[in-house]
Amino acid sequence: MELITIAGILILDQITKAVIQFYMVPSQSIRVIEGFFNITYVLNKGAAFGIMSQMNSSLRTPFFIVITLSAIGMLSYLMATTDKKETTLRTAYSMIIAGAAGNFIDRIFLGEVRDFLDVYWKTYHWPAFNVADSAICIGTGFLIMALYFVKDNDNKEGLDNIT
Repeated sequence: MELITIAGILILDQITKAVIQFYMVPSQSIRVIEGFFNITYVLNKGAAFGIMSQMNSSLRTPFFIVITLSAIGMLSYLMATTDKKETTLRTAYSMIIAGAAGNFIDRIFLGEVRDFLDVYWKTYHWPAFNVADSAICIGTGFLIMALYFVKDNDNKEGLDNIT
């Protein structure tokens, strides 16, 4: 099931990015929901929110390669050693791996990540993101749930039941 999750997210991520790249030019924006949501094509050389985008590319690219491959390796190991019954935890690992891999593909082939989902409210704009970023965030939410709130199959109590 985890491989299907990873493949599905990766395929959706790469297809949506390819469609945006084909039909739009960087900085182009299409209003979808007035006052809330646009499709805005942005190329992000940095990490989340453009962090490290100003770093020299000869340092930035190897840095992101090492960090991403380390994260994917660690999460793959954790998933391989996690009981198959721990579905929330395994789903979390799968989503984070897929998201990291999706953005990694962009970094390797383009040197930057294609973002396009633009959510805002009045003057507050959340930085543009993509399907891979969403998978990482949702997977992290599942990870927190699995580690702190979901009872495992040995009937141990989650953090919410500790007195």
